[in-house]
Amino acid sequence: MHIPILYEDNHLIIVEKPINIPVQQDETNDPDLLTLLKRDIKIRYNKPGNVYLSLLHRLDRPVGGAMVFAKTSKAASRMSDLLRKQEIERGYLAVVRRRVKKEENTLVHYLWKDQKKNIVFARKANYKDAKKAILHYRVVKRTSDLTLVRVQLETGRSHQIRVQFQQIGHPLYGDQKYGSEINKKGQQIALWAHELSFTHPVTKESVTVISEPPKQYPWNIWN
Repeated sequence: MHIPILYEDNHLIIVEKPINIPVQQDETNDPDLLTLLKRDIKIRYNKPGNVYLSLLHRLDRPVGGAMVFAKTSKAASRMSDLLRKQEIERGYLAVVRRRVKKEENTLVHYLWKDQKKNIVFARKANYKDAKKAILHYRVVKRTSDLTLVRVQLETGRSHQIRVQFQQIGHPLYGDQKYGSEINKKGQQIALWAHELSFTHPVTKESVTVISEPPKQYPWNIWN
C-alpha cells in the first residue's frame, strides 16, 4: 500500500492516511497505518529490532489526510504536550449536505460516546461523561445542495466534526453513521484532514503540511 510521506526528519513523520484503513490494529485485523509505517521505516532505514513509532492523534477509519507520528519518545512527549495545550492547528475540509447559511460560525456541543456501539451523541452540558466539543468553520463554496467548509478543531473529540454538523442539520456527505437518512450506502464520507501546523518540538522550526483531498466526487465539484 502506497502511503505518501508529507514530511519526515529524525523526530517526526507526517503522512497522508489513505481512506478506509484503521490507524492502528483493531478487531478486523485489517492492515493498519501504524504497523505499515513501522514496517516501512524498518525497511528504508535497515533498522534492527522493533521500530519505535508513537500514535499521537487519530482519524476515523473512512477519513483520509494528514497524520503526524513521533519517531522518538522525546518527540512523542513534547507533541502530546502541544496537543494538550491546543498548540497544534488541525484544519479539515468537509462537504456537508444542504446549503450552510452562515458564512462562519463556532459550534459548541457536549458529546457522549456509547463505547459498545461506537456512536457519539450530543447531550446536555450536565450529562454524565459528556465532553465539551468546540469547532470553528468557514464556508468555502456552495452548490444548490452541498457546502464545502473549512473546519478548525479546538477540541479533539471522537466523531466530533461528523456529529456537530449533523446537529445543525448538515450531515457530512457520505456519512453512513450520522447521515443515513440522506446518504446512500457505499458513498465515501467527504471529510479530509487538510492541514497540520505546529512548532517543531525539538528544532523549534515552524512546520505546516497540506494534504489535498482526492480529485473525485464530491470534492471535484469545485475544481
